[in-house]
Amino acid sequence: MRKGSLCLMLITLSIMAPAHGEETAEGGNSTPLSLSAGSQITELQQRLKASEQQREELNKQLQNVDDERESAQLARLRQENQRLKLQLKEAQASPLPRLLTDQQQWFVTGAGVALLALLCGIFASGASRKRRQWLN
Repeated sequence: MRKGSLCLMLITLSIMAPAHGEETAEGGNSTPLSLSAGSQITELQQRLKASEQQREELNKQLQNVDDERESAQLARLRQENQRLKLQLKEAQASPLPRLLTDQQQWFVTGAGVALLALLCGIFASGASRKRRQWLN
């Protein structure tokens, strides 16, 4: 080995040995691992119980909100159902069923207006003049 790499290795080992020694010395002064882990476990269990209680409360609140929303929708549907029942009774109670649908009624109205306009045009211009114009 070269002298430079040997020197570098010795310096590295001399620095690492005291650092390793300090690490073990600090471990001896702290609380034992089993006691700190036990206290952490009990703390985590308590936090878990608290979280579960909060979750149950939130689930209850959510269920209450859902029930209120469903009851509002149910009330609206009941009102609409009553309205439709009344319309059905009115439709069944009428003596004559409707002959034409709305679309057909609009068509008939438009045809009547067109026929009326045609008749007004014929009477306004005079039929005899048109015949003379055609003959010339």
